[in-house]
Amino acid sequence: MTETTEREVGRSRPRKEDARLITGQTNWTDNIQVAGLLHLAILRSPMAHARIERIDVSPALERPGVVAAFSGSDLAEGLGSLPCAWPVTEDIVLPDHPPIAVDEVRHAGDPVAVVVARDRYTAADALEAIEVDYEPLPPVLDLEAALRPDAPLVHADKGTNRCYVWPLKTGEDFEAVRQRADVTLKRRYHQQRLIPNAMEPRAVVVTPLAASGEYTVYSATQVPHILRVMLSVVTGVPEHKLRVIAPDVGGGFGSKLQVYGEEAIALAVARRLGRPVKWTESRSEGYLATHHGRGMIQDIEIAADRDGRLLGLKVDLLADMGAYLMLVTPGIPILGAFMYPAIYKMDSYDFTCTGVFTTRTPTDAYRGAGRPEATFAIERTMDELAAELGLDPVELRRRNWIKHEEFPHTSIAGLTYDSGNYEAATAKALELFDYDKLRAEQADRNEHGDTVRLGIGVSTYTEMCGLAPSRVLRDLRYAAGGWEAASIRMLPTGKVEVVTGTSPHGQGHVTCWSQIAADVLGVPFEDVEVVHGDTKAAPQGMDTYGSRSLTVGGAAVHHAAQKVVDKARKVAAHLLEASENDLEFTGGVFSVKGSPEARKTIQEIAFETFSSHDLPDGMEPTINAEHLVDPDNFSYPHGTHLCAVEVDTETGHTRIRSYVCVDDVGHVINPMIVEGQVHGGLAQGIAQALYEEAVYDEEGNLVTGTLADYMVPAAPDLPEFVTDRTETPATSNPLGVKGVGEAGTIASTPAVVNAIVDALRPLGVKDVRMPCTPERVWQAVKEASA
Repeated sequence: MTETTEREVGRSRPRKEDARLITGQTNWTDNIQVAGLLHLAILRSPMAHARIERIDVSPALERPGVVAAFSGSDLAEGLGSLPCAWPVTEDIVLPDHPPIAVDEVRHAGDPVAVVVARDRYTAADALEAIEVDYEPLPPVLDLEAALRPDAPLVHADKGTNRCYVWPLKTGEDFEAVRQRADVTLKRRYHQQRLIPNAMEPRAVVVTPLAASGEYTVYSATQVPHILRVMLSVVTGVPEHKLRVIAPDVGGGFGSKLQVYGEEAIALAVARRLGRPVKWTESRSEGYLATHHGRGMIQDIEIAADRDGRLLGLKVDLLADMGAYLMLVTPGIPILGAFMYPAIYKMDSYDFTCTGVFTTRTPTDAYRGAGRPEATFAIERTMDELAAELGLDPVELRRRNWIKHEEFPHTSIAGLTYDSGNYEAATAKALELFDYDKLRAEQADRNEHGDTVRLGIGVSTYTEMCGLAPSRVLRDLRYAAGGWEAASIRMLPTGKVEVVTGTSPHGQGHVTCWSQIAADVLGVPFEDVEVVHGDTKAAPQGMDTYGSRSLTVGGAAVHHAAQKVVDKARKVAAHLLEASENDLEFTGGVFSVKGSPEARKTIQEIAFETFSSHDLPDGMEPTINAEHLVDPDNFSYPHGTHLCAVEVDTETGHTRIRSYVCVDDVGHVINPMIVEGQVHGGLAQGIAQALYEEAVYDEEGNLVTGTLADYMVPAAPDLPEFVTDRTETPATSNPLGVKGVGEAGTIASTPAVVNAIVDALRPLGVKDVRMPCTPERVWQAVKEASA
């Protein structure tokens, strides 16, 4: 039996997961092969809005290798409406969302028919034989026009394109604050639609066991536990007859936080045919059918006194729901509602979000989910206010942020930030960035009228993450809770199985959970195995999203491991003939105080419990334990990001010259993993600022429907990052940790855009709409000069 002394938490352990990934021994959903497997292909509407006049799938059945073909009406009896788990207001408009269209299509890519064949290529080829007659209906694309009384309707039976109106007003009346302000600014920002690009496309395999009516669903999902519940609701298959497995999942970024129509269709077809079926999306198909992110118009008004002290903030949003409400579509902008005041103190906050239906792919969670949008708006506006007042952007922030001695602090939006030190993070970032030297260089370039201008962007942020607690989610009308589960199984040989309800897709849970358990139990890191992503092996869980896994799931692992130690202590005391109070536990060893030779390792206790030859009277023969955590608060990571860009005013080309970020994510379990999460987040935030946008034409067709048209940056498009951390432990969990998975995305977008505008402000430019492509930058310079 091995004793351990060196702590695991805080070590940059290489990920346990990586050996399998880099040697091709992974088990992606699309890799799964079972006897008798059939393949699905889905015919999708080429029109944004149309009535289905006629559909005939029989020609597809004549193709060799085709086993079955179904229209929406063929499958309608066994399929209910796809769920929306977040009806944010009592009077929200909740249209039906059929997994496959029956009478009407409402966005390009809406499914209309299914072909089942012996291989995927035969199935895909047979789609062209299906005959569909459409009666075109007017598309609905403009958010403001969609709310006019004469606008065509996405859902005619609902009589409106307005999905909901959600207000939040706190503090003083904003009108009163506006009247006494020395300065007020109004700005409009556009959050373009973004298309998730997980490395692994979505896929689903359903295997039926006809004799017992059981089904195993393999899906590239972030949410196997939620998917199981919702598939039962949609298809009518009893929940206890469903097993959902998320095998190796290659990224998600929110796009796999979903219950998709394809999963329900695959289950319905497997149920009807009694055969296993598989569906895997193509990349271009995913662009149409996987939910999009962002999609919002932000009207911002800020009020301040002449010294720059913030008095109030007014936010009016138009949020694009797309054609249907998916799992948490309406709630995404509401998550951001609490983050627009960010790290700043003020007297008044007035927020209103209006959800709007359009004939575009539905929106839902995308890395950061509402909080990047909020951070972008307030940080862009703070730079605009600084320019109006003639203040340095950092100085304006310094005059308004919550000071470290003021924590815990209840923000104007009503959240209680438990810990933070914005001063320390900013000071470290400024030093690493060499802020004053860059400002001097910028002034010199401006004075000489250089055609390549230097811009400096500032972005400070905090975010609410660790999606919980359940009572808050209840008050927000979210259907589920925010708890998380973990259990620890001590095996007779002294090895450990950690069973977690979180479902990783690249975050490094297996490594970090092993580190946490190893420290608490005092066993070697290598002796810990983590079980996840299978509703039979890990039956309890609320899955992975919203930077919640470590703060909630990791805390559950910690508590469960501590329970194991407490149980083992009873056995050790009995075997050592000592009082529990006289035992010390260090490095996996129980010893009697003052008699170190009287000792038992926790692995020895595990075997003694297995044999059960000499246990305390009345004790069950196990030291295994489980724990469910439902936190009292969110966690609030924060940080300061600084970006320097060079903008060629003659071509519009932008080059990121340097990027520095200092984040505070509380205690760090594995610095290497934190670094990787920050780098990935920065890449996606910079991508929104400079490259990515889902573009539709006037008929509602997605014209950026492939990787040739939708600009995803590669490594050469990104700068070298300088990253560092400060550390103020969270008080909401025993590990003192805060979320990190979304932090880089939240802070980086405004840092880059602020830098571009800062470079061009001397030329009269006040904004560049994202993505800040060379053409848009050049056009902004041209319009300002005119």
